[in-house]
Amino acid sequence: MENIQQPQIVPVAALSDEAKVAFYKKTYAHVAGGVMAFYMIETLLLQSETIKSFFYSLMGNGISWLLLLGAFMFITNYVEKTALKTADKNKQYLAYGAYILAEALIFVPLLGMVIDFVPNSNELLTQASIVTLTLFGGLTAVVFVTKKDFSFLKSALTIGFFIAMGLIIAGALFGFNMGLWFSVGMCVLAAGSILYQTSNLVHKYTNEQYIPAAIGLFASLMLLFWYVIQIFLSRD
Repeated sequence: MENIQQPQIVPVAALSDEAKVAFYKKTYAHVAGGVMAFYMIETLLLQSETIKSFFYSLMGNGISWLLLLGAFMFITNYVEKTALKTADKNKQYLAYGAYILAEALIFVPLLGMVIDFVPNSNELLTQASIVTLTLFGGLTAVVFVTKKDFSFLKSALTIGFFIAMGLIIAGALFGFNMGLWFSVGMCVLAAGSILYQTSNLVHKYTNEQYIPAAIGLFASLMLLFWYVIQIFLSRD
């Protein structure tokens, strides 16, 4: 019986410069693919008044919105663990696809309200997209230029996200608006997450983990996009 040769698993840090570039290209191609898939799914979802009305009703009900956020966090945790634990590319792609769909669903009420109720919504979303991608590109460049290991941010990010979730839960239960500075703080957390995930890309992943790496970067990018939109909304 012919033996099937398995791909050699090598830490990215130990790869040749040419192999590192190939890994980075695969990772960011998958991030870009995720963004395009998100855009297409979101466009389809926002064409349905029934879907928008359903999510508007959830967002207007504190308990229902918390349950939806809880489900989203469960999916996020499951997807990240599944993608890291399995070497099966089909399972990794399935996990990534499930996460993109979850992101598209959670964005429906925010983008729907922007499109339906905000004047010059296309201009706002275009500006928010440009700011998000510019920040993402700049933070990514910081890691690659400095070659610094930002893994030390993990504890601070974990604490920050727990505090943020506590505030979000309190806001949903008691009906108060987080305001501009909460959105700014969440953008800072998202920026830290991008630094951390990009650092992992350089220092922690192996040459076969470009899909899990893309999932982490995509998640941080979408978090940043959500709160950049919130900041743009707060100025109107």
